[in-house]
Amino acid sequence: MSEYVIRPLTADELQQAVDWAAHEGWNPGHHDAACFHSTDTDGFLGGFMDGEMIASISVVHYDDGFAFLGFYIVHPEHRGAGHGLKLWQGALANCTARNVGLDGVVDQQHNYRKSGFAFAYNNHRFTGTVADIQRALPPSAGTEALTTVSDELQAYDRHLFPTPRDTFLQGWISAPTHVSRVYSEDGQIKGYATLRPCKNGYKIGPLFADRADIAETLLASLLETLPEDQSTQEVFIDMPQPNEAAFELAAKLGLEKVFETARMYSDHKPDIDLNRIFGVTTFELG
Repeated sequence: MSEYVIRPLTADELQQAVDWAAHEGWNPGHHDAACFHSTDTDGFLGGFMDGEMIASISVVHYDDGFAFLGFYIVHPEHRGAGHGLKLWQGALANCTARNVGLDGVVDQQHNYRKSGFAFAYNNHRFTGTVADIQRALPPSAGTEALTTVSDELQAYDRHLFPTPRDTFLQGWISAPTHVSRVYSEDGQIKGYATLRPCKNGYKIGPLFADRADIAETLLASLLETLPEDQSTQEVFIDMPQPNEAAFELAAKLGLEKVFETARMYSDHKPDIDLNRIFGVTTFELG
């Protein structure tokens, strides 16, 4: 009789889970596996049958107060046998964080509720080509390259994420091929953003800004770093629905909605300023 084993993933096995995510159409970034794994090396679990990984999930702890659930995938050949549910239950049973967030498929909300998660709001994925977005944007001005995580950046980010995430941010900003820009006024950070190449096109996240015009400037600055031969590539931004200014910006740029998730939490909705979140960092890690 085959034995089903649940254990943490190695870095190579996490890359396999990222490849599965690409096959599912989630369009992960080229360096997501390394960035994610450095955040919580024990946070990525796999279900193994006779030594072969057949399911994956992540419950990444940022601290004792908050974790984020993602990468919940069962290989198509092994679906419907309960392996995913066992992995889900095992991952949550080992979770020590008081509050857990997730971005789940909207039509699976009822299943997440069975595990104690409550709906907070929807996130919408929008897309457009580099060239089309650039035509709708004003010239960039006032941004600077962002290569290190300063105390000021940590403080700014803290208002827009449920808990400090210094390790993740440093890896995210310094990852190869990631490009980040920061915008300041009167010596104070008013927004920052990161662009990363993905299996298909580019994603921009986070896109944090105090105002919509700052978000536009950051977008323009990031897209200006791309070579001309990338003009037809798609750009994806995941926007929280409660931010009306973000959705107005999506309309102004002519972006098309292609996907939607349900942001849910196991304990409470964190006190973060959604009106300054024009782009979620990732659906996998929050």
